Amino acid sequence: MKPHFYKIIVKDENSFSAGVRIQPNFGKLWHYHPELELHYVVKGQGVRFVGDSIGNFEETELVLLGENLPHTWRCREDLYTEDKEDNTEAIVIQFLPEFLGKPFLSIPEALPIRLLFDKAKRGLLITGKTKTIVHELMLKVIEETGMSRILSLLSILNVLSQSNDVSYIANSTNFYKSNEAESVRLNRIYAHTMANFKEALPLEEIAKVANLSVTSFCRYFKMMTNKSYHEFLMEIRISHACRLLIEDNLSINAICYECGFGNVSNFYRYFVRIKNTTPAEFKKQYLEKKLTDIYQPILN
Repeated sequence: MKPHFYKIIVKDENSFSAGVRIQPNFGKLWHYHPELELHYVVKGQGVRFVGDSIGNFEETELVLLGENLPHTWRCREDLYTEDKEDNTEAIVIQFLPEFLGKPFLSIPEALPIRLLFDKAKRGLLITGKTKTIVHELMLKVIEETGMSRILSLLSILNVLSQSNDVSYIANSTNFYKSNEAESVRLNRIYAHTMANFKEALPLEEIAKVANLSVTSFCRYFKMMTNKSYHEFLMEIRISHACRLLIEDNLSINAICYECGFGNVSNFYRYFVRIKNTTPAEFKKQYLEKKLTDIYQPILN
């Protein structure tokens, strides 16, 4: 879907933005900006949309988003209330690629950072020991001033540029920009889907939300997202299924119906198609990875 341009405000005395954000939610607007963004979730859970990727996020997640990469975080509505100001918390650093001046990226020593910025155009998920190191450096960035602040950010970029604890989030780097009217329409579609994905969602209903005929809606959604609405809906349902598998409170069959699937065979078919593994294997892999993330820093 086409994102909305978002203007990052940077204080006159700084070359980039950094701070802790405590808010009712992470915002609901599908947007992009020319700054790269390093985003560490201190508090919050839900669904993360980055480029053409849909996935879950939770506490301690760390991502690096490249310039003009559209994104949004949608918090779990069952955990948050609109009247609370501190539902979510994140450490966020946002900086232009040339925040040190365009000549900096041209020097030979900056080649690894240039390559990192290029990779970040698809979004990078940062894990393992690297996540621990970068998180500590992010805390330094928001506490420091002057040249120390810049040096800590450079240390972060140096660590990330040499790390193997990074993986791509989005599948593509080609994304559309939009005007405000398109953003409003797509956010209505997005919000209605997130609120009702557990139920049957006929095309007539979602097309009405978009104020389009069914035929026009299908053509519009495909043009904007490079996928059909049905594919988008299945990804949302499977993302929720992944969350329930991790929480381990329901059987796999119960999760199938909780996520809006009419039968177990369809659930398995779409899960394997989207995640390239079965629900049971996904759960096993998650638990193994969680244990690795916990004990790797200790062993090292």
